[in-house]
Amino acid sequence: MKTILVFLIVFSVVVVIHEFGHFYFAKRAGILVREFAIGMGPKLYSHQGKDGTTYTIRALPMGGYVRMAGAEEEEELKAGMLVGLVLNEQNTVIKINTSQKVQLPNAIPFEVAKYDLLDNLTITGFVNGDESNPITYRVDHDAMIVEEDGTEVRIAPRDVQFQSAKLWQRMLTNFAGPMNNFILTIILFIAIVFLRGGVVDEQSTVIGDISPDGVAQVAGLKKGDKVLAINQETISTWTEMQTIIKENPNEELHIEIQRGDQTQTINVTPKAVEAGEQKVGQLGIQASIKTGFWDKIIGGFQESMNTFVGIIQALRSLISNFSLDQLGGPVAIFQMSSQAANQGVMTVLLLTAMISMNLGIFNLLPIPGLDGGKLLLNVVEGVRGKPLSQEKEGIITLVGFGLLMLLMVLVTWNDIQRFFF
Repeated sequence: MKTILVFLIVFSVVVVIHEFGHFYFAKRAGILVREFAIGMGPKLYSHQGKDGTTYTIRALPMGGYVRMAGAEEEEELKAGMLVGLVLNEQNTVIKINTSQKVQLPNAIPFEVAKYDLLDNLTITGFVNGDESNPITYRVDHDAMIVEEDGTEVRIAPRDVQFQSAKLWQRMLTNFAGPMNNFILTIILFIAIVFLRGGVVDEQSTVIGDISPDGVAQVAGLKKGDKVLAINQETISTWTEMQTIIKENPNEELHIEIQRGDQTQTINVTPKAVEAGEQKVGQLGIQASIKTGFWDKIIGGFQESMNTFVGIIQALRSLISNFSLDQLGGPVAIFQMSSQAANQGVMTVLLLTAMISMNLGIFNLLPIPGLDGGKLLLNVVEGVRGKPLSQEKEGIITLVGFGLLMLLMVLVTWNDIQRFFF
């Protein structure tokens, strides 16, 4: 149960923060966000905000989504559909009920013949099935439409649709989701550094804590010793020292240190420990820690950047030597959540930061259906001076989405075989 809870919280936080980026910048650009949903599936609760957005909580606690007016939406009305119309005192439609689950006592039974909810804002049809007398009503710009599941959202006139915003506003809206993931990653890494009490001083070779009864303590190394050289090779950073130690399991090293005003050489043999499929050396020493406030802030940024670079390098390796084993889907995330749940808050925060960074980078790939694919289409529009037709863009997006779904199925099946069989 704890594993499931950690998985749902981690996944939902990362996705909702991503979607909030799209939501915030869409609103700033004047794009109508018809719905901001937390969770997926059937609606549990909804609230109509003064900003025109319907905020919903849905039954499946798996992420969330935003619905922007005109962005890959299906038409809610069709000719021949039976709906209920609610009129105001000026005989203007303020609500259209398409749901069989919701009954509006003051609604007029209406069969739709034709409609224009984009430009002219009119709806034409027959009241009470009287096909001899077609009637046309004006539709209010901010009218509501009750969808089949009972959710009330605003209609989407052309002036508040996604494509009506300026190109740079649409590009910023598309980029805002991944950007929010990067910001979340930085915040989480800063929080991790503060919880750890500081950040490793990579530019120092001063020994911090020493494991009790470890090979370093037995050999005579002490906290505060500054490593000057190993096997007569000058050492200037902690990373250099780590590399030499790891590469020499069970091999005696001659470590020259400075202790106070004195310099001495201590011989120590790194203990061999398993690391994946190989053995590496380990002394049982830790780097000194920088504990200043700004050191921690900068350390959080540095760890975020290191994670970013690591993922980019892994992505480059994946492209040059593709293997499904290098990818992980929901099953892999669940497996990692299980491990994190048993290792405490710090590990959960680290897992969330890693998934957030991965989601941000993955979404920026120039693949149709992802934010990166949308940005690519924005660039094409900027070069051409006009957007692609909705039909072409829809086909490109559909093909990209289909390929992504196929990849997700393959990755999930591979995860199931890897973890359970």
